[in-house]
Amino acid sequence: MKNLSKFKRNGFVGLFIAVIFTVIGTEIFQGTGTNYFLNYDENDPYIDRPTKEAFQHIVEGDDNFDIITDATGFDNFEIGTDFAEQMLVSNPRNPLQMHFGVNASSGQNAYYTIDGHNWTSSNPAYHSSICCDPWSAWDSLGMLHYCSGVNGQYVYSSTNAGQTYGPAILTVSGNDRNTIAADQTNGPYSNYLYAAITPGNFSRSTNRGANWTTTFTSSNNIPGVMIAVGPNGSTQGGCVIYVTNTGTSSNVTYNFHKSTNGGANFTTVSSLTVAGYVGTLNSAGRLVINNGRTRPYPMIAMDNSYGPNRGRLYLVYASNVPAGNGSKPDIILQYSTDQGSTWSSRITVNDNPSPELSDQWFPAIWCEKETGRLYIKWYDTRESPSTYGVNVYATYTDDGGLTFAPNQKLTTQSWVYPSPACPANSNCYRGDYDGMTANEQSSFSVWYDGRLGTYKNVGAYFPDFAMRLSGSNLSMGGNNDSGIVYVSVPAVKLFSRSAKFSATVTPAPSTGSFTFRFLNKLLNINQDSLTSFPDSLRAVVKTTGFVPVGVYTVTIQGNGPNGTPVHRRTITVNVGPSGISNISGEVPSKYELSQNYPNPFNPETKINFSIPKNDFVKLNVYDVSGKLVKSFVNRNLNAGTYSVTFNGADLSSGVYFYRLTTSDFIATKSFMLVK
Repeated sequence: MKNLSKFKRNGFVGLFIAVIFTVIGTEIFQGTGTNYFLNYDENDPYIDRPTKEAFQHIVEGDDNFDIITDATGFDNFEIGTDFAEQMLVSNPRNPLQMHFGVNASSGQNAYYTIDGHNWTSSNPAYHSSICCDPWSAWDSLGMLHYCSGVNGQYVYSSTNAGQTYGPAILTVSGNDRNTIAADQTNGPYSNYLYAAITPGNFSRSTNRGANWTTTFTSSNNIPGVMIAVGPNGSTQGGCVIYVTNTGTSSNVTYNFHKSTNGGANFTTVSSLTVAGYVGTLNSAGRLVINNGRTRPYPMIAMDNSYGPNRGRLYLVYASNVPAGNGSKPDIILQYSTDQGSTWSSRITVNDNPSPELSDQWFPAIWCEKETGRLYIKWYDTRESPSTYGVNVYATYTDDGGLTFAPNQKLTTQSWVYPSPACPANSNCYRGDYDGMTANEQSSFSVWYDGRLGTYKNVGAYFPDFAMRLSGSNLSMGGNNDSGIVYVSVPAVKLFSRSAKFSATVTPAPSTGSFTFRFLNKLLNINQDSLTSFPDSLRAVVKTTGFVPVGVYTVTIQGNGPNGTPVHRRTITVNVGPSGISNISGEVPSKYELSQNYPNPFNPETKINFSIPKNDFVKLNVYDVSGKLVKSFVNRNLNAGTYSVTFNGADLSSGVYFYRLTTSDFIATKSFMLVK
């Protein structure tokens, strides 16, 4: 119901935006002056910018951060609603810090995370020429460089992971599909920045983005310039590869240029005409998948590790197999072991058994600089090819592209691509690329997601583990009481590391405290990590020092070895009046009501009982006539063994009876008060 009301509200806003576009056209969102989103000929098939039609579907005002968890326990991170074209980077000094920019109604929107889980929107003071095509780079000293296009590319640098930014600085002049890269090594060109843009202009900064110089220009009539930085033999960062695009939409040529002096000069080393058609070439001159436009951008990366494939240059793109208009595209990899001079044969990345029946396109890649692992993600319709039901898939290669890990589905729900639907034979924009990044343990991808018919930013970790709790509520007393919940990892997506768990509580109690202990699922020994899957452990939540009556939220967090992946689940803890204590961390095997001790007593005695499952429990004391004298417990209790102290100071001597009542068990015992 929450999602439905949100959808109705946002749908109204989207309709409102569409009406405004109809009335005032290209002046929307810019007041006066030029709107660089729309200041171009949409009929030109060699310009890749958002379109008027696409703007009509923008939904404003839904910037909620949500976790979308499937039935198994895998998470997708919903990071607001903007437009399309997410470009993602991570801090090489802190894997929990990530950042992405995305096209938005007024230009671009940027998000950051400093804990790998929660995302926040924060933007610089954009230059007035802002249009679209965000791109970013993080240097080795922890400075983020976030860029906007496309009437020239402007960079905004941040020293705090994108929370605040410096002023706009022009990096390179041009008019479409810009890019930026950083030398993250400790070589002679350490922290040099490289930028490029259509029509093929390349520039560099040798002082971390303060000043820029254009050093090279190459023909680039097809949008999609890319830059990769890698070693030149033993020289870290000694090779810069710059790829430009010429030809036609359905017969693009990738032109590779190499610099071995920090981008000061380039030599053209090879040209590849390999991509051809991607999907169908429509009458508007656009390559489309189910009428949504696409283009085989040349995604490139180099291996900066000291592993066996150090210096290998990777090229990943989409291409129809078999070749020809109207066939279905695969994700293709080629590699070069000589800095782009020669190339391997084509290698298919997607592993579906009948790829000719489904579409695979929009690849994004990242080569992790410490391990050399190359990650690849893409859109894939293998589950529902006839209806274009799309999911996001990913894989990686550890042997230089010779073999790939089994493809893994990252999305928790598919949608029909494109969503919203596109008219036939048009320039229908639903994004031209998206992004991924990686650290030594895991990768993170973010994409435009149409499952609600809006431009959701949705992300996921890979490799990854699912996480579930056995319950969502605990009830306990405020002093020396405890409850148990099982924490499980029921499945993984190629995750083979350890998952470590911790817990926190909000709000912090004004008196007393909560303590947390993680135990083996069967044995009463400490265990806060899981290393084989599926498996589970127990989380024990305990109160001490008279925690006030109230409702508390306990968050249990699971992390990979370097903090990623990171997942969270919550438990609502209802703290009631004290006087009953859970005296064991183990779950008993049966119901039991013990004889009180001491007996006879004056005036206090203890009554212990055990319940093997969460249950509604009553514990009452009666006199010999059957009259209720005292009610100890009348509420839900978690499975456990409990102790209650009975004080008979206000009663006369005599025989009394105490009765335990649950949904499956009733027991009564007698005791004697002697004064």
